[in-house]
Amino acid sequence: MQPDLKFILRHPAHFFAIGFGSGLSPVAPGTAGSLAAIPLYLILAYFLPLGPLLAVVGLSFVAGVWFCEVTGKALGVPDHGGMVWDEIVAMWLILAFTPPDWSWYAIAFLLFRLFDIWKPFPIRYFDQHVKGGFGVMLDDLLAAGYALAVLKLLERFYG
Repeated sequence: MQPDLKFILRHPAHFFAIGFGSGLSPVAPGTAGSLAAIPLYLILAYFLPLGPLLAVVGLSFVAGVWFCEVTGKALGVPDHGGMVWDEIVAMWLILAFTPPDWSWYAIAFLLFRLFDIWKPFPIRYFDQHVKGGFGVMLDDLLAAGYALAVLKLLERFYG
């Protein structure tokens, strides 16, 4: 089954799992979801200091397990490519620790996409062996960890 606007409006979990519609992109929905995360992050960061912002990210991760579990079952594909809530939450986490500058945001975005697509060890292992909504969310969280590590190294040398 391919999600469409009618599908995402059928259930709140679908709406969030499909990234408010960004996962409907016919090309690179994960990248579209990652891009959609940036303006949403800027709104959150405008209103929330770091601590509450990280709490929102944590709650979004937990809620994402349910969003992706429900939506994956409805689509018949546990980790459907149109589900991008995992990319959105991972990008929020990375951006929370990224210097507030558009060039750093671009680097953060590119690093996350690199590690999310490449899936170096142990990301690929967990992607293949941890199923359900938690598995969907976990591999992107790990990719965010790699992206943050490289970002902090770059920041140390060039920041």
